Amino acid sequence: MKVLHFFKTHLPDSWGGTQSFIHQLAYGTAQRGHVVDVLFLSRELPPRPLTVANYTVHPASLSFEVASTGFSLSVFKRFAELANKADVIHYHFPWPFMDVVHFATRISKPSIVTYHSDIVRQRHALKLYRPLKRRFLQSVDRIVATSPNYFATSEVLRRYQSKTSVIPIGIDRSVYPEPSDASLDRWRARVGGQFFLFVGMLRYYKGLHILLDAISGTNLPVVIVGSGPVEQELRKHAQRLNLSNVLFLGTLPEEDKAALLTLCFAVVFPSHLRSEAFGISLLEGAMFGKPMISSEIGTGTTFVNVAGETGLVVPPSDHEALRQAMTYLVEHPDEAAQMGHRARQRYETLFTADMMVEKYLQLYEDILAGT
Repeated sequence: MKVLHFFKTHLPDSWGGTQSFIHQLAYGTAQRGHVVDVLFLSRELPPRPLTVANYTVHPASLSFEVASTGFSLSVFKRFAELANKADVIHYHFPWPFMDVVHFATRISKPSIVTYHSDIVRQRHALKLYRPLKRRFLQSVDRIVATSPNYFATSEVLRRYQSKTSVIPIGIDRSVYPEPSDASLDRWRARVGGQFFLFVGMLRYYKGLHILLDAISGTNLPVVIVGSGPVEQELRKHAQRLNLSNVLFLGTLPEEDKAALLTLCFAVVFPSHLRSEAFGISLLEGAMFGKPMISSEIGTGTTFVNVAGETGLVVPPSDHEALRQAMTYLVEHPDEAAQMGHRARQRYETLFTADMMVEKYLQLYEDILAGT
């Protein structure tokens, strides 16, 4: 089987939750003997095929961006060439330009779309995009939501219930490096052994300003790994609050990230808007057996982190509730450890990459068979 993924960005050009998901799925699919291509836009990489792990990526030249949407003049031809060779086309929503390419190239191949998120921020542009969006989602054979929570709360997905399935995102521990003793010792000396960890892109919907407010006036230590559009704004906010208990580390190599996930006391994930559809960093915390703190925003974050079972769940945008949750875990270390143990069990039961890949392969087969 030949599978073509199409999304606006991918590694090695950029890294984030959706890119991580595509990588895990592409890697697992190729491991099982199938041919996988990923087409995306890049302003940095040369427009030629590259090998990532065991599959092929195809950067197309990014021409310009409008409202966080990348456009490319050259991608129409590249997409048509790759799609004509594919058995299944796998789209990743939202990306309005993808819809344009889909219709402009008039490729008639079995297709699915993983619905990663509603469009939350660009409300005015959404009014113009809505007719195209509905036509696109109607045209694909199947739609996949990444959690039952998001499926149940998305007004858009309600329109397509009959052809929508739920396949949770899964990750593979074996693709994460095992941190060396030297790496663990180095990070332990720098950050200590009882800190709260956030890992992810620093974007407006991650709620990190809420986290900074939550630890103001406390001695709760927080380590933030990642970079992004609001990084400087967050650093200035931390300075205004005169925080000495937060450490911004920027983007780190995977071994360092694994070391911090190993050492941390708990994972904190304060995303407060529905743009946060799942929370792969939460899933990483569960995989490493850590208790978690997240907000109830009606998305997959509360599918990964079950209140009172694998961690604590607080109202969104409530820094006092977040502070109380962090303090509670620190003051109840035995209960926190039990939550971390249950988080690891939940990961092994629901969120391994093997389970995700097998479900997608079955979906591909069903589409090819016309069922």
